[in-house]
Amino acid sequence: MRTDPCELIDQSAMSILQMVIIAITVGLNSLDGFDILSISFASAGIAREWGIDKAALGVVLSMELIGMALGSFFLGSVADRIGRRPTILSCLVIMSSGMFMVTRAGSIFILCFWRIVTGLGIGGMLAAINALTAEYSNLRRRHLCISLMAIGYPVGGVVMGSIASMLLARHDWRSVFYLGSSITAFFIPVVYFIVPESVHWLFYEQPAGALEKINKTLGRLGHAAVEALPKINRSLRKKSAAGVFSSNYLATTLLLAAAYFLHIITFYFILKWAPKIAVDMGFSVSSAGVILVWGNLGGALGGIIFGLLTLKLDLKKMAIATLFLSAVFYTVFGQTPANLGTMSLLCLLAGFFGNAGVIALYAIVAHAYPTRARAFGTGFMLAVGRGGAVLSPILIGFLLQLKM
Repeated sequence: MRTDPCELIDQSAMSILQMVIIAITVGLNSLDGFDILSISFASAGIAREWGIDKAALGVVLSMELIGMALGSFFLGSVADRIGRRPTILSCLVIMSSGMFMVTRAGSIFILCFWRIVTGLGIGGMLAAINALTAEYSNLRRRHLCISLMAIGYPVGGVVMGSIASMLLARHDWRSVFYLGSSITAFFIPVVYFIVPESVHWLFYEQPAGALEKINKTLGRLGHAAVEALPKINRSLRKKSAAGVFSSNYLATTLLLAAAYFLHIITFYFILKWAPKIAVDMGFSVSSAGVILVWGNLGGALGGIIFGLLTLKLDLKKMAIATLFLSAVFYTVFGQTPANLGTMSLLCLLAGFFGNAGVIALYAIVAHAYPTRARAFGTGFMLAVGRGGAVLSPILIGFLLQLKM
């Protein structure tokens, strides 16, 4: 009998349950897309209610990104230690609570605090679901599955962003966060009852009852049970977090973190400021939200097409091309006149290549690290990248304040 269930999953055709798990990770990633955009949709209402200027609003827009950086770094390593499933469940509870408490904030300071809390949950969840997606897909379709997971981000922006625009036409900015909190809470029982712990994580960490849990999951996947698990060197397990900084991985870790940091500075320009820029040009709040919907539609299309191309083309070359083209279209967007149609089209193109660049880096980081360091490797890249996300709206807020 086989004793390596990881090889069994890597080499076999994907089962229905594996496809369902990938679909759930798409939904989980859509929560990130919606939450990031929720504060952008709500920004005009927040600025009007509390009378804050663009520079101060830029700080507010960055708060959950600070939380995401902290969550990605610290909770990514937690996912490698305690498992993907409990990390995801805990993060969903944190996210739902944080979104709800934003609606109860009586001051900008309290609102910023709850945005940081929400960001902590999102950051930890993203590190865990990237690892979970890689570990429940087979080798042949791994890059495609990661691409599909990653398009949850723009899908969340398109679907829930459209709903948010309708809510803002009739209600105040708090309605957006009520929606986000409710949908996040919905995923808690979905993950609890459907998603088992990663077989790869159980195999390498071997906690108490690992063999029984692995065989139960293998049965649900349609595979035969394994008779026993090989002994894993205890010292190897202890190197989980530090592994990404070892001599074998240090160059890859630093390069991926730098690439993600620089790309995200650009990526968050439109995500955080496009609606407010459109409102300042004279468009209504609900009309301005449509620009982000087009941007996220482009992101979803870019993710799907990029994922399909990974089955045929070289991942590294595709990553270089998408990062370059996203830079081109973001630059053109910065020069666009006050025309809603033109802005929407450029947002679609910038979103297409911008999100494809994000997905390329997700796929590379999942491919680059072994199971014992995969979540932390993802988390470290995301944490550094979120530093760029924090810097982006603050920097642009000051530039806009200076009328540049």
